[in-house]
Amino acid sequence: MEQIKGGVCAAKGFKAFGIHAGIRKNKTKKDLALIVSEKRAAAAATYTQNLVKGAPLYVTKENLKDGYASAIICNSGNANTCNANGIEIAEGMCELVEKHTGISKNDVVVASTGVIGQPLDITPMKNAMPELTKGLNPDGSNDAAEAIMTTDTVKKEIAFSFEIGGKLCKIGGIAKGSGMIHPNMATMLVFVTTDVSITPAMLQKALRTDILDSFNMISIDGDTSTNDMVSVLANGMAENPLIDSDGEDFDAFCEALSAVTTYLCRQIAKDGEGATKLLESRVHGAIDTENARIIAKSVICSSLFKAAMFGADANWGRILCAIGYSGAKCDINRVDVSFSSIAGTIEVCKDGSGVDFDEDKAKKILTENEIIIDITFNEGNGEARSWGCDLTYDYVKINGDYRT
Repeated sequence: MEQIKGGVCAAKGFKAFGIHAGIRKNKTKKDLALIVSEKRAAAAATYTQNLVKGAPLYVTKENLKDGYASAIICNSGNANTCNANGIEIAEGMCELVEKHTGISKNDVVVASTGVIGQPLDITPMKNAMPELTKGLNPDGSNDAAEAIMTTDTVKKEIAFSFEIGGKLCKIGGIAKGSGMIHPNMATMLVFVTTDVSITPAMLQKALRTDILDSFNMISIDGDTSTNDMVSVLANGMAENPLIDSDGEDFDAFCEALSAVTTYLCRQIAKDGEGATKLLESRVHGAIDTENARIIAKSVICSSLFKAAMFGADANWGRILCAIGYSGAKCDINRVDVSFSSIAGTIEVCKDGSGVDFDEDKAKKILTENEIIIDITFNEGNGEARSWGCDLTYDYVKINGDYRT
């Protein structure tokens, strides 16, 4: 597998673009993105488990019932959630895609992100569609990635090439997410494209399995968004043997998908609102994988621990506290904890008890912008990783006036 350029346009047959349509008041911010496939693609998606859902999720779920799609349209600046005419607006966005590209309105993934409960006017999108569709190009991933950003400070995109059945295949993705990140069976907005030939059922299986160890294992602030969605389009233009069952080819695809999602997870966690540090919690030797996931996620979600990391304070007791209330099955008297970064590694807890360590060395390690927390139990083979960020003053500042 090789990392390549191109994002969602790396795979054959995909074009994208993003522009400022006027949804957002800031004219320097792009706010409307479009991704299209030259060929109708197998499609899979996962959605937020929040009972309050954005209208676009209902429309997308209906459109993907047959397992296929050819386009993705997404606006930023307004979530189109809790609006009386939300479904009408989301369906109208799909109709705009049909009118200007010829792609059936029923073959469109539609998404929105931004403020909840604010009316969304489709007029700016109507006026912008000629420019948006005219700009579609095989180098447009960067523009699309920018157009889906809200409080994100950096664009998030990645692509890889790999082989299946002797054919060169490509997969790429873009994502947005900086705050309101605590997913359950979905996350933020993530759009993945690939030219792999795979059935909708196997694509959905691959995505459903992948998110258990990728997007479901990140948390910025403990708030699950109303608009979270991950969608994947696979148009088959790599012409590899069709993946319609488990096997070597399916495993190769899952590995490539994981490379994309893991990269995007790290980027989202690192770009958490107000964040200064990426935190990666690694659990080893847990009773099983499920308990390892519970522990890793509990630690990364702890506000007290996240605050300690902001202050570069090796307060390992907050880690044990988070493990203790996680609900996971484990023997807390067998846990070891260490911190590491490019500045080195330091053990702070052995068999559930503190050990003497150099506070100055710990401070130096925790001052870096990427910190690994290793948690080892010596109870089984369960392993898991989770990603998050530190909790800073700026998080409160950003969200104190987010709407206004």
